[in-house]
Formats: sequence, C-alpha cells, structure tokens
Amino acid sequence: MPADNESPYDRPVSPQTTAGTVQPRRKAAGGSRLRSRHVTMITLGGIIGASLFVGSGNVIRSVGPAAVLSYLIGGLLVFLAMRMLGEMAAARPAIGSFMEYARVGLGDWAAYLVGWLYWYFWVGVLAYEAVLGGETLGGWFPFLPAWGWSLLLLAVFVGTNLISVRTFGEVEFWLASIKVLAIVVFLVAGVLYALGLWPDAAFAVPNLWEHGGFAPHGFGVAFTGVALVIFSYFGTEIAVMASAESEDPAKGIRQATSTVIWRILLFFVGAVLVIVTIVPWDELPEPTDVSNAPFTYVFTLFGLPGAATVMQLIIFTAVLSVLNSGLYSASRMFAALAQEGFAPRIVAKRSRRGVPVAALLASTVGGVAAAIVNFAAPGTGIFQFIMNSAGLVALFVYVFIALTQMRLRQRMTPEEVAGLKLRMWLHPWLNILLIAAIGAVLVIMLMSEDGRTQVWTSLIATAVLVLFWPLVRRSLARRRVAAAATSSSEAGRE
Repeated sequence: MPADNESPYDRPVSPQTTAGTVQPRRKAAGGSRLRSRHVTMITLGGIIGASLFVGSGNVIRSVGPAAVLSYLIGGLLVFLAMRMLGEMAAARPAIGSFMEYARVGLGDWAAYLVGWLYWYFWVGVLAYEAVLGGETLGGWFPFLPAWGWSLLLLAVFVGTNLISVRTFGEVEFWLASIKVLAIVVFLVAGVLYALGLWPDAAFAVPNLWEHGGFAPHGFGVAFTGVALVIFSYFGTEIAVMASAESEDPAKGIRQATSTVIWRILLFFVGAVLVIVTIVPWDELPEPTDVSNAPFTYVFTLFGLPGAATVMQLIIFTAVLSVLNSGLYSASRMFAALAQEGFAPRIVAKRSRRGVPVAALLASTVGGVAAAIVNFAAPGTGIFQFIMNSAGLVALFVYVFIALTQMRLRQRMTPEEVAGLKLRMWLHPWLNILLIAAIGAVLVIMLMSEDGRTQVWTSLIATAVLVLFWPLVRRSLARRRVAAAATSSSEAGRE
C-alpha cells in the first residue's frame, strides 16, 4: 500500500501493464503502437454489435417507444462508469485498466476477482461469436461444417492479433468503419423517412404516442428495460485499454471517455428512436433472425434491395469485429493477471512487438473449448452455463470501477485532485448513484426467469474464484518475498 503522503497514482505501474513508463520499452515498441485513427474508430464502433442490430427489437417489443428511455438510462449509467475509469486512466494509463486500479485502490483480492471475471467473460464472448460466425458461414458455404468455419475464424483473428497491436488496430479500424457507416446511413435515411421527406413516406412521428401511448405498459417497464440494454454497452472500456497502447495514451483516454456519451446518444438512443418513430412498436416483427431484425425491416421500408442480405453482411462484420477485439481484451487482461501474480508467469511474456503471445493463445484455447462443447454436446447445457454465468460481469466491473475511483480519490490531496487531467463530477455522490442503480438492475433481473438464471450462474462462477483465492494469495506472498530477497541481494552486490 502507498505511504500516507503518496498518491496512488505516483506508484510505478508494472512495466508489462503500463502504457510505456519505461522509456526504452516504449521506443522498441513504438512502431507497433496504435495510431490516433485506430483509437478513434475503436472508440466509435467498439460497442456496436448484434445486440443493437437484432436485440433492440426484443426491447422495443417489450417496452414500446419508451425503449428510448431504457437505452438512455442504461447509457447514462455506463457513461458515469466510463468517466470514473477515465479519471483513473488519464492519470495512470494501464493496459490492465480497471484491474490495475482495483489492485491499487482496493487490494489484491479485488484485482484478482475483477480480472478473472473479465477474462472469463471475453472467453465466453469469443466462443459465442465464433459459433455465430461459423453458423453464418456454414449457411453461405456449406462445403465446410459450421464448427470448421468457427475454428477457421478464430485462427484468422489469432493471426492478426499475433502480428502486433497495430495490426489488431488496423483490422478493427476497417471493421468498425463498416458498422459506423451502416448506422450513419440508417440514421440519415430514417430521419428523412420519419419526417415524410423520403420517397413514398408519410410523416411518422405520431407513431411515438398513437399505439397505446409512449409507454404502453407503463414507465416502470422502461426501467425494467434498463436491465436488458445495459449489457449492450459492455465493451466500451476496450477503447480505454487500447488507448494505453497508443502513441499518445493520455489523449486517447480523454477522447475515449469524453466522447462516449454522444456515441451512446447517437448510435443507440438515436437508432432506437428512429425505429420506434418509423414503425409502430406493436407492428415490429419478432427478431428471430437477421431477416426480420428491426434494422432489416426498416431498411426494407427504405426500399433498399436485398435488405436482409445487406444486414446479414453488416452483422457478420460486427461478429468479426467482436472476435478481433475480444481476443485483444482477453489476452491483455490475462497478461496483466499474470504480471501481478494472479496467473502463471509465462502468460505475461510478450513478443518483441509487445504482444502477450501465451495469453493470446491461452484465451483462444478457452474460446475453442467452449465452442467445441456447443457443437459436440449441445444438449448438456454446458455452453449455456458459460454464456449465462458471464452475464453479470458488466455489472461487477462497473461496481468495482465506482468503488476504486472513490477510494483512490479519498487518498489524494486537494492539490492532487486539482491536477487531475480528467475529473469525475460530484464525487462521491455519482459513484453512490451508480452503485445503487446497478443494485436496482440486479433486483429487476431477479424478477424474471432468464434474469435469475444469469444472476445465480454468475454467482456460482464468482464463488469458484473465491474458493481459489487463498491458494493464489499464498502463492502471491511467496512470489513477493522471493522478489524482495532478489532485490536486496542485487542491491548488496552493488
């Protein structure tokens, strides 16, 4: 723990998880760092996925036009969490991100829990997206079975991540560009259509209140919808992690955390508002697949030829983007865990270009194993358990971010607070508000069968980690004693 007169931000970050406090390492890896345009596009398109393109239909059908409020409230909660993370990251850029800050602010136990849960979440995401991508390609090109396409997709993106962080950034730049372009076209055409300025379109704004009202099931259901949409935003923190490996970490972090609110308002709230304005909420088809997803349905109204095919390609692009960024996130967090002693040391080893090769391959093995279980034993429920048990990770991460930022701010002097480049407002009241809101989301989840399944399976996964903590703590203590002895010996020789 830091001394009483020492700011936690002044403590040196571990070289393997820092944004480059060790200058020789920074020079060596400089040519492999992310450029500003990479960070910008990762920031813009990182959270756009099938949950928006397809999943928004279920939220709208459950809540009505008030789904706009569900997305707005959920987005504001995520924005608060990102602002808190941004304050810590701007002062102390670290690839381990919130895990590193949890270690400094709350202790080893917090870093261990949040780090492993976050890694576990992304392994589940890798499996899910690989399965989804494999099934999509299997439908297009049936000469190879779906599981074969899944493994091939994982191999391709492991390859792009192995080369360098800049290669990851370049691939993500183009994949995210397609998603962002699709949303922009959707929004522009949608506004024109809603106002009756599109060919064969009529003024559609009254759809917001003419079919049972703006909140046909009551405004309470809009708050219930927050529990459904908040998970759509998870992944926003990738931009902060990636910024730590950019050519200008401080600038990238400020950009990622400061612009998240308008990204949420434009891409999520704006898109949902367009949908509920153009289509009466009770006439929106159930999104059983891409062909009747809300975006596909609206693009069909625009008169776009082959709307289903176009949306299938866009959603497939989103799947590839999540695979790419998921491998990046999982490998960086796994490497950070190893660097802090929470995982085997070999996992922290990096290539000359700064890629944690062992962490990347180990994360891929986890994703491959989960995907194989889905194809080989679909009736066992193992794959479903993995998916459900990662469900609360987003909420856990947001709570840890709020608690950590509160703790670190409490330790700082007024002068240090004044010197922060990015500062959280109304401290600590907004932290308390965020934690209380997440508690409310948990209560709402417990009221539905699917929500209860996610809560209890997530708690089981967390309990397993807690059971292993005493062993990890003893190993960590031995490792630190050995490191201290080595350091003393070297100092004595000098």
